[in-house]
Amino acid sequence: MNLLKEFALNDNCSYIKGNTQSTHYKVIDNSSVDDCQNLIERGFRRFGKMYFRPICDTCHECQSVKIDAVNFKFTKSVRRVIKKASSFKSYMQTPTLTRTHLDLFKKYHLHMKDKKEWEYHEATPEHYYESFVSGHSDFGKEILYFDEDKLIAVDLIDVLEDGISSIYFYYDPDYGSYSLGKLSLYQQIEITIQSKKKWVYLGYYVKECDSLSYKAQYKPYLTLQGRPTEYEEYTWKE
Repeated sequence: MNLLKEFALNDNCSYIKGNTQSTHYKVIDNSSVDDCQNLIERGFRRFGKMYFRPICDTCHECQSVKIDAVNFKFTKSVRRVIKKASSFKSYMQTPTLTRTHLDLFKKYHLHMKDKKEWEYHEATPEHYYESFVSGHSDFGKEILYFDEDKLIAVDLIDVLEDGISSIYFYYDPDYGSYSLGKLSLYQQIEITIQSKKKWVYLGYYVKECDSLSYKAQYKPYLTLQGRPTEYEEYTWKE
């Protein structure tokens, strides 16, 4: 692991309005899949070369969760979502940056600004590259969804030794009726199973945050106990 920088920052909470947050950051150059696996298992998230996790003293609402993909049930409602979007095509490849990516990213976030009052910041090519393209090594991937030749969604993931870590997903709001967020997660589960792996790491579940509370519906799932360092043993429980 080539650790370039390690630090902590205090800021307004991204998930619970009115709260403050403390976040531990690690900037790692040329991260290996073992490095990524080691940190994701202990509650970190990856954006580019940056790994981070909350370390708030008085709040423990951010709970790292992972889906047991092998025992996930493909119910009738799940299969309806998959069937409805059956005409779409998807391709998995190394993360890229194009004008189409940036235009779709902007369209999605303007939509979420109106729908859920997300803060909106213009994404420059540099910002997008640093967040979603750099640091991918040989394990970072993007899954592109197309309606014929039109890019309608981008799912950014890490393919780990024991499963998939879900990084970020955005889509064309004009296709909202197709439940593309659910579709992307179902595909992650299917890829995990087909690869003979076990887990889909979903990041943080926060009960009071509408954008993250949905994760509790994907069962069975396990929750990371505490905040183990990369040198400590870790435990995930139902």
